[in-house]
Amino acid sequence: MGLDPQTRASIWDYIRRLKDAEDITIFMTTHYMDEAEFCDRIAIMDSGRIVALDTPEVLKAGVGEDRVRLRTSDDDAAVAALKERFGVDATVSEGQVTFTVASGGEFVPRLFAELDVPIGAVSVARPSLDDVFMKFTGTSIRDAEGGAANEMMRLRMRGRG
Repeated sequence: MGLDPQTRASIWDYIRRLKDAEDITIFMTTHYMDEAEFCDRIAIMDSGRIVALDTPEVLKAGVGEDRVRLRTSDDDAAVAALKERFGVDATVSEGQVTFTVASGGEFVPRLFAELDVPIGAVSVARPSLDDVFMKFTGTSIRDAEGGAANEMMRLRMRGRG
């Protein structure tokens, strides 16, 4: 269950003041990557194993490339065309064609000029902790949560949950 924005901000303020005043280490767990940005070090877990451990800045720098997301009229054709024309490995995630490239802002004009699939929308983002999660787990948090929820529902329907 989530907290309202005021309570959430108040709790984070308290945690930071407690850490500074007492000079203590605080362990926490969250699925909210914007909360993880406040941490000194982050461990990313996948299937019960730590797959990455470092500061937010170092983890994001390790991704290195910009994330480009496209809304197209034919996602499968766009994925195939990106691979064939640009040598880019793309996936469809959260209803968008997603891939990473160096200097995404410079790459986008080439997409509009050379991609044979109509583009409805495009966004370019510098690496985020979501991108770090994707790099080390191969899935987005939303996809992972949906998969876990779907598996739980499947097991419940079979009488195991």
